[in-house]
Amino acid sequence: MSHHLFLLSPSDTPLYSLTHQSTKPAPAVASPLAANLPTWSTSAFAGTLTALSGASSATQQSTSGPTRVGGGQDRHDVMRKDSGMYLKAVDKFNEWTVSAFVTPGNMKFLLLHEAKNDDGIRSFFMEVWELYVKTLVNPFHSAHTPVRSGVFDSRVRASAKKYL
Repeated sequence: MSHHLFLLSPSDTPLYSLTHQSTKPAPAVASPLAANLPTWSTSAFAGTLTALSGASSATQQSTSGPTRVGGGQDRHDVMRKDSGMYLKAVDKFNEWTVSAFVTPGNMKFLLLHEAKNDDGIRSFFMEVWELYVKTLVNPFHSAHTPVRSGVFDSRVRASAKKYL
């Protein structure tokens, strides 16, 4: 069973990706899903990214004052109320389930996976977020730039092995 992780900047630029082959037993599948995984393209997840971005606090100025764009409740207000950064399964892509995690800084973590494992995925996202924050406070790393740290990569892989 494989998992594919993507970390996206607030402007939806891919900053990090990981493919992890789980050692846990996978349920029987008629066709191999890895053959259906596309090469990375922002348009591949355009619907999911639009849905994740559409709940942001974007506004437009008009003569009568600011007007909300996108409708719905402000994502940041929801997060302050119930810490709902883990959005669970937000989309299906072919046979893959797409789970998402949106940070208060509007970073998006997407995980493509085959089997349901909400508690493990939530723990994995929380640990990856903690590792990403530790990377951001490094004075040699600029925010919203690709993560090329070997330490970050090895710790994300260890977390994937632990939780996925």
